[in-house]
Amino acid sequence: MRLIFLGPPGAGKGTQAARIVAKHGIPQLSTGDMLRAAVAAQTPIGVKAKAVMYAGGLVSDEIVIGIVADRIEEPDCKKGFILDGFPRTLAQAEALDVMLASKHLELDTVLELKVDQSKLVDRIVKRAEEAKAAGQPVRKDDDPEVFKTRLEAYNRDTAVVSPYYAARGQVIEIDGMQSVDDVTAAIEKALAG
Repeated sequence: MRLIFLGPPGAGKGTQAARIVAKHGIPQLSTGDMLRAAVAAQTPIGVKAKAVMYAGGLVSDEIVIGIVADRIEEPDCKKGFILDGFPRTLAQAEALDVMLASKHLELDTVLELKVDQSKLVDRIVKRAEEAKAAGQPVRKDDDPEVFKTRLEAYNRDTAVVSPYYAARGQVIEIDGMQSVDDVTAAIEKALAG
């Protein structure tokens, strides 16, 4: 099962991906985590990424695709994986297709959590308040102004990825405004169907 999770920040991708990981035993692949791991492991692509990151630059699509390509070769990805937060651009989606084809792999499903963006800021504020009340640290990106900037970037750069996959009939839309358990149930139904 090779999946991509799409949807704006705050849509619940991380929460739902964790549930799929627990149920299906496939890893959730975060490009940020993979980059940090490759840098720490000093892999050839990690060395390239480190130089760019330490210079304060953005890691190129070529490097990110290389990191994903290396990561999906690891044993825990044999049954599949979830790409969360990647691809972020049309160029990355196209590069991902090329890389997967070179490995004779295909995506099975692209799950898109559809949400009312006007209500996302309220959701983020509530998430931050709940974290504080529980004595947990508040995520840096749960600041409403930071969140709005991330949402603008999503709408500008990433929202175009969905039509790319939809044109190929790979997108399954899930109502992300439902309760967490109802979203999980809808995802499981989509994956079973």
